Amino acid sequence: MTNNVTPVLSVRDLTVSFPSEAGRVDAVRGVNFDLLPGRSLGIVGESGSGKSVSSMAIMGLLPESAKINGSVKLSGEELLNKSDREMSKIRGREIGMIFQDPLSSLTPVFSVGDQIVEALQCHQDISYEKAIKRAVELLDLVGIPNPDKRVKSFPHEFSGGMRQRVVIAMAVAHNPKVIIADEPTTALDVTIQAQILDVLKTAQRETNSAVIMITHDMGVVANAADDVLVMYAGKPVEQANVYELFDSPRMPYTIGLLSAIPRSDQPGEEPLIPIEGNPPTVINLPPGCPFAPRCPIATEECNVAEPDLLPIDTGHGERSIGHRAACIRKEHIFRKQLDGVDMYPTPPKPKEMLAGIPREKREIALQVDDLHKHFPLLKGAIMKRRVGTVRAVNGIDFELRQGETLSIVGESGCGKTTTLLQIMDLGVELTQGSINLTGEDVSKMTRRQRREARRNIQMVFQDPMGALDPRMTVFDIIAEPLQSFGYDGSIDERVHELMKTVGLDPSHVDRFPGAFSGGQRQRIGFARALASNPAVVVLDEPVSALDVSIQAGMINLLDELRAKLGLSYVFVAHDLSVVRHISHRVAVMYLGRFVEIGEVDELFDNPKHPYTKALLSAIPIPDPQLEKTRNRITLDGDLPGPADEISGCSFQTRCPLFKMLPEDRQSRCTSTAPQLVSSGIDHQVACHWVEESAKL
Repeated sequence: MTNNVTPVLSVRDLTVSFPSEAGRVDAVRGVNFDLLPGRSLGIVGESGSGKSVSSMAIMGLLPESAKINGSVKLSGEELLNKSDREMSKIRGREIGMIFQDPLSSLTPVFSVGDQIVEALQCHQDISYEKAIKRAVELLDLVGIPNPDKRVKSFPHEFSGGMRQRVVIAMAVAHNPKVIIADEPTTALDVTIQAQILDVLKTAQRETNSAVIMITHDMGVVANAADDVLVMYAGKPVEQANVYELFDSPRMPYTIGLLSAIPRSDQPGEEPLIPIEGNPPTVINLPPGCPFAPRCPIATEECNVAEPDLLPIDTGHGERSIGHRAACIRKEHIFRKQLDGVDMYPTPPKPKEMLAGIPREKREIALQVDDLHKHFPLLKGAIMKRRVGTVRAVNGIDFELRQGETLSIVGESGCGKTTTLLQIMDLGVELTQGSINLTGEDVSKMTRRQRREARRNIQMVFQDPMGALDPRMTVFDIIAEPLQSFGYDGSIDERVHELMKTVGLDPSHVDRFPGAFSGGQRQRIGFARALASNPAVVVLDEPVSALDVSIQAGMINLLDELRAKLGLSYVFVAHDLSVVRHISHRVAVMYLGRFVEIGEVDELFDNPKHPYTKALLSAIPIPDPQLEKTRNRITLDGDLPGPADEISGCSFQTRCPLFKMLPEDRQSRCTSTAPQLVSSGIDHQVACHWVEESAKL
């Protein structure tokens, strides 16, 4: 922390409103904070809480229809009264911005070097030669390999993580006083996320910039933030340094957020604790605390007036100036308890339909043997010729038993989604291998039999809005598979039963998907998947688009219905904390192959493969005491392409263990591909040097 206590950015009473057909939208309703040089402020909260709107108001990027009041001072200079022309001289030079989607932040028709040069020449009188030299230096600073060559590359030639590095390079090009990072790691794999956070810290050290980190990931906040501002319904509800906020939050909403998070360093033995209800719409808010309808300790007094963000009374007439909370009962809350009683008690565990039946005695719901899916790599506009092969899935085996969840994890491009699609396609146009569904080999089925078999396997997609037809009512959406498979009972009764099963009000079946929240839409998608009484449900990132509080309720629902109905899940997710909580077994995938597979707690607590170790070490843990002192295993570069010809072990190019081995042992890695071998009870690893990997 710097000794300079003068704020580089001071925000006072910031309010932002927008006109709408339903009335005035009060998106931001009074934000106050001071940001010091070299410090990082994490702003967290659910979607619609006003996080991004606040940052856009600071940058002067909101539309003219927005009404902005208050004060935003950068080094003592007021920004809100400046014109767009005046702000354009400040944006990029004194305030850098890192947006969520790096691909849309970069122009596809210009090289990354030219785009950095443009950013430099906007605010400096500098020649192209000097600017391109500076661009190479910036790319080197953010860890782009061979920056003198990659400076000529175009955005589409970079991976998502490398594109985000380019955006960070542009943001720090002028050594800005403030860097605003709006969800900079949301769409990235955990390994790339860890790299980006390290790059951002390096850039901050080099420039001594103050950083505003906007995110919904409390683990990222624990890793990167010095101070935290929690927002709800457009207004800050708690503010503290990161250690105090995580150790002893005083606002029920903050406690709910922290309680709803699954953790990768703890077994998922108990259900998660969701925050009931949904955030309010910030149009004509009623009097009182906006969180009161969802708060487990709300009283009649909470509905009278909205509490102010005030310092915590620590007793003996003293107040903690650095820790503030907007709750009338904040002095009675300590360590997530109100007067010694848990505010958010853990829900009861669901009763297992198959309790007491060992895994080996349960029926096999899905079996996959030697699954391969290759695609030809073609070249030529008219006369196409084959120039290579994309080995998306390159020989995997697994079995899924009744009532269990198998999760497949790995970085983007490793073959997870292709595996799911081949399973859902029931092996049509499979390159090699076999799929057995509920005891039947799908390759021997006729077209009619394959259609009938589809009732036994259904899918829930990542984007609930994209998966539901907005022109159909919820009743029609859920009833469609019933009608398709010739359901012989009352469709009305079945639809109402499914709505109750997934925790939705059956009286809402005549509504359209747009009338529901994201979490409710995902429940509708799950109800549709359950309509045909499937044996297997394939889940492709089913909770990644949901806020953490809504996500917890959806995870509990998935686990409850699996236990109650004896369902089997094939689960794919980037969030390994969610994977640990919901899974029974986990398969780690790299370039189309499984490199490690086993029982969930054994794999997380005792990983054997260097890639698994790196994945697990990259997961952010929502505990700043642990997160800021952890040793991470960093992987160099990005995942190779599935069309690359790699002899021997496919992980050798990034393996930290490979670099530690003597040449004679390295030769085995470069010449022979390792196969999965047993390394304990229900634990298999594909590595030549399992014992040596303990050194990592």
